[in-house]
This record gives sequence, structure tokens and C-alpha cells, in this order.
Amino acid sequence: MTHVFPVNDYGPLMPGLVMGAVAIVHVFLAQFAVGGGFLLCYFQWLAMTGRDRHARQFVEGYFKVVVLVSFVLGALTGVGIWLTAIQVSPATIGAMVDNFHWLWATEWTFFCLEIVSGYAFYRYHARLNDRAAMTLLAIYAGASWMSLFIINGILSWQLTPGHWLETRSIVDGFFNPSFWPSLFFRTVVSLTLAGLVGCVVTNLMSTLDRDAQRRLINRAAHLLIPMALMPVLGIWFLLAMPPDSRSWVLGGSPAMMLFLNISIGASLAIGGYAIIGMVMQRLYINGATASLLLLLAFGATAGGEFVREGSRKPYSIRKVLYSNAIEPGEVESLRETGCTAHDPYGLRNDDMYANDQVRMGAKVFRRQCSVCHTVHGTNAVAELTGSWDNDQMRMNIAKLQHTKPFMPPFAGNAEEVEALVQYLNWSNREHPKEWPVSDDSQTIAKIESWLKQAGTLQGDFEQNKKRTASP
Repeated sequence: MTHVFPVNDYGPLMPGLVMGAVAIVHVFLAQFAVGGGFLLCYFQWLAMTGRDRHARQFVEGYFKVVVLVSFVLGALTGVGIWLTAIQVSPATIGAMVDNFHWLWATEWTFFCLEIVSGYAFYRYHARLNDRAAMTLLAIYAGASWMSLFIINGILSWQLTPGHWLETRSIVDGFFNPSFWPSLFFRTVVSLTLAGLVGCVVTNLMSTLDRDAQRRLINRAAHLLIPMALMPVLGIWFLLAMPPDSRSWVLGGSPAMMLFLNISIGASLAIGGYAIIGMVMQRLYINGATASLLLLLAFGATAGGEFVREGSRKPYSIRKVLYSNAIEPGEVESLRETGCTAHDPYGLRNDDMYANDQVRMGAKVFRRQCSVCHTVHGTNAVAELTGSWDNDQMRMNIAKLQHTKPFMPPFAGNAEEVEALVQYLNWSNREHPKEWPVSDDSQTIAKIESWLKQAGTLQGDFEQNKKRTASP
């Protein structure tokens, strides 16, 4: 069995949402920093070759933004991801570190190189000749992209572990089926964000006249040209996804399909404006327009990250760990022993619970539901089950992976299903001090029959067809 960890309670905000919000901000800032390195190298080259007399001034101003974002906000949100992740799903983080600890160490080495080279440029660039400045910027850009390269391999492994499931080879896990489309897509996004921030920074350079600003904006827009590849890269990524994950994105989950459309729509708006207006027609854009495009890019990033995370359901690591940190191989044994039998952690405000059955239900909710749900709040189970009567609730929880195929199977016994039902009912009645214990043997027998019918494997559409087919 995996170790049991308590999940931190964020009140009306589900833990996964808190972690996701921190992660989206960090990914946005980190990808901008990666693209910013390439943009700085490009403008340093323009300055060295005399192609734009204001390019050196742009490099100095832009690098201050990169330092503020990457070295301060990026670092803080990076720590924030680790802090929230170990409060929400320490088993997932543990599995990633166990399998890729040498790669994590290598990534941190590149991050240190990025910080050192960046600080050296920030501190000494005024004293450096053009060649030395370009060398430092190239080291900064290369180190930051290598961080992206390594992190991309670990994150894409969560969705498509591929042959790693059989070989347990770090190479098979790292260079997994979605590695390359994801890497190229993230690189294009990084260049896009850097180019858009370049347009914002240029508008803040008040010492330049309109024509000089337009020329710099047109130069920054060159980094937006690779956006033309996004449709191809997006389709490549979808084809690399497992069929069930692809089905959630393309209609199986309305929320994921909505966020996918938001991401696509925002990307099309940015790409169309950038390529037609800024590159082909060489238009000038003011600070408000550039900021709006950057805001759209943030929306596209948020939508894309939501889809990437959600498409793994019901897993946090495909075929290795369910989203509730229970291993697929554990489900059958937990059906016998129960998921609360080896849970050593007490409950907050233990005295408020009406009886031991309600306490058990609260522990079941914490172990199996709390990562993705609240009782009352975001993605609340009380609202999702509000129209069900007791037997519907018992059956749907017992057959959870077939009720909602993107949910993991219920990993507990019949008594724990009933305890969870009673806990939800008790919570919906505003936590009365007295609550009857539900221990009817016929009810428990019905739940046991539903658990047996559901089985212990992941649910999917094809499996549901086979289960419900006439003999």
C-alpha cells in the first residue's frame, strides 16, 4: 500500500484548484522567461550588427523585466507549487521524484546556471563588450530552455508514460509519446509570450519616438511567427494522448472542452492579429493593445494547462496513481480492508461529528474525494449529488468509475460507502448534534452487490458497453 497522507483543507476552495492556480501563474511566468532569453539574444544580435540603433536600449530595459519576473515572481511561484503540491498530493510528487530524481537534480543545475548568468549580465552588462554580453545571454537562454526541456519530460510522463510502464526505464519515461509535441508547443508559447511582453516594454520606453517604437515592435513580432505551427502541434499532441483522455477533451467532459475552446480561441485571436497585423502589415500597437494580447495569452495558457491536467483523469500518473493518490493495484485490497483502516490521522474538530459512522464518512471523503471536491464550495459533492436519493447515491458511489468514467473506482468497502452517504447527508443538514446510525444489513448487502458489479478496474465507455451488453 502507498502511505496515507492527509489532504490540506482550503475551505470552499478545493485543494486541486489552489495548486492549479499557483501552477498556471508559474507556468506563464516561466515560459515567458524562457522565451525572453531568446528575444534578448535576438536583440543583442541586432545591436551588435548595427541593424537597429535602439536594440541595445531595449535589451537593457527588457532584461530588468525578465529579472523581476523570473528571479522573483517565477522563483516564488515555483516554491509555491512545491508547497501546495505536497499538501494536496504528496504521493504524486513522491513518485515523480523517486523516478526522476537525477533529472530533477540536473534541472536545478540548469536553473542555477540561469540565475548566475542572468545576475552576471544584470550586474555587469554595462562593462561588457558585445561578444561577452551575447555569451552571457546565450548561456541564460540555453539554461532556461534546458529547464523547460527537462520539466516537460517529467510532466508529459504523467499523461503518457508509454513503454515506461513495462520497462521502468528513465529514458522511456522521459522520452514518452507526448514529449516532443509538448516540448515544441511550449517552446512556441514561450516565444509568443516573450514577443508580447516585448511590445509592452517598448511602449514603456518613453524616450523613443513613435517610429522607433514601431520598428522595435515589428522586430519583437518576429518571435510570434512560429504561432502558425500551433494548429499542427496541437493536433500532434491530441493524437499522442491516450484515446480515453482525448475523449474527455473532445466532448466527454464539458468543462475540458470549454477550456480547450477558450485556449484555441485566444490563440487564434493572438496569432491572427500578430501575423497579419504586426508581421505582414508591420502595424504599430500601443501599450493597451499589447497588454490585452498578453492577457489573452494568459487565458490561453490557463485553458491549456487545465486541459493538460484534466485529461489525465482518473489518474494523476496514468496507470500508476489515481487522482486521489490510491494505486490501481490497491483498490481490490481496500475493498476488503477499507480505506480508513490504516488512516492514522484524526479529524479537525473531532467532537463536532454526530457519531463514529459520520466520522468514518469524513475520513473516506478526505481520502478519496477531497483532492478534487469540497463538501460545500468549489466542485461540491453536496451539490453534485443533491438530486439523488439515498439509494441513488449509494449505487452511484459504489459504481463510481461507471457513473463518471473520469473518476477512479471507489476504493473501500460497503460500510465506508454508507458512511460517506451519511456524512454527506449530515453535512447537508447543517451538522446536527444527533444523527441516527445507518446499519441496515440489507442496505449493506445491496452496496456490496453494486461494488462487485462495478469491479475494481478503471471505467471507460467500451467497458461500460461490455458490462451492459445482453448475454
